[in-house]
Amino acid sequence: MPSLDQLPRINLLHAPTSLEPLPRLSAAVGGPQLWAKRDDCTGLALGGNKVRKLEYLLGEALVQGADTVITAGGFQSNHARQTAAAAARLGLRCLLMLADVVPDRAPAYRTNGNLILDDLFGARIELLPGRADVDAEMARAAERYVADGRKPYIIPIGGSNALGLIGYVRAARELLEQAQVQHVEFTHVVLASASGGTQAGLGLGLALEGSNAPVIGYCVSRASTDLRPRIAALVRHGAELLRVASPLTAEDLILEDGVVGQGYGLPTPEMAEAVRLAASQEGLVLDPVYTGKAMAGIIAGVRAGRYRSGDVVVFLHTGGTPGLFAYPDSFPVRSHA
Repeated sequence: MPSLDQLPRINLLHAPTSLEPLPRLSAAVGGPQLWAKRDDCTGLALGGNKVRKLEYLLGEALVQGADTVITAGGFQSNHARQTAAAAARLGLRCLLMLADVVPDRAPAYRTNGNLILDDLFGARIELLPGRADVDAEMARAAERYVADGRKPYIIPIGGSNALGLIGYVRAARELLEQAQVQHVEFTHVVLASASGGTQAGLGLGLALEGSNAPVIGYCVSRASTDLRPRIAALVRHGAELLRVASPLTAEDLILEDGVVGQGYGLPTPEMAEAVRLAASQEGLVLDPVYTGKAMAGIIAGVRAGRYRSGDVVVFLHTGGTPGLFAYPDSFPVRSHA
């Protein structure tokens, strides 16, 4: 296997991110010993997991001589925010093609949160209808830039491709090193899974390092039947990039349904409960779209006996905090008079 350092990479990350115990939350849910891998503290643009992927993706973009990056997501995309910030730091133009994929949201959803930051970072923003084919739109935009003499580089939604997931192969090594130093014998790693690249990279990385701990993805945007083949393909392509045999098959992937509610980005009572519980017990800020729903999955799993008192569960906090401010209707300020 080639060294991860042989792949093009730029340094954007504050690493290692901490591995922290959550004793009060563990006691409150009455289940396993919970720890948090704080990838909400990766540094760039208020943090989040996408920075690890962007280190490799933008490393390749610079090698190719790109002067413009194009990516896509929803209106409150955390990936778009971090891409825009990284482009600003590197002096690249950035085009964000944001689709209206979450219906019936309050005005704050279209005026607050990540959208404010996208604009502050100087990105050009194109708003698209929810049913837009964003891949086709990005390809057309790239053609326009080429015609204007520019050199665009397209980053897929979530930064989830073979190169992007290498950021989480590296993160798996980081986690294992921290766990050894801190004597944390974790039995599970849990995260929100949407575009699939983070789960694919972390699962591949842990397996390559000989860890048997399962990486459990809570599906927050699509059903596991749709997401499983996508993640399996990402694992396979990532292994090919590293020139190793894939240690994981589609059957090895653990995906949990039941947390998405009515759809991607739509709040659920269980998510709101999980966000309030993590905040009130640990001062840990989760978001409504990803980490809040994944934590709701952990809580439901404890109540159903999925996780037991002897388990040690590492929750990968993938960030998304700015998105919280786009959902004020889900967290009305309570009167304490």
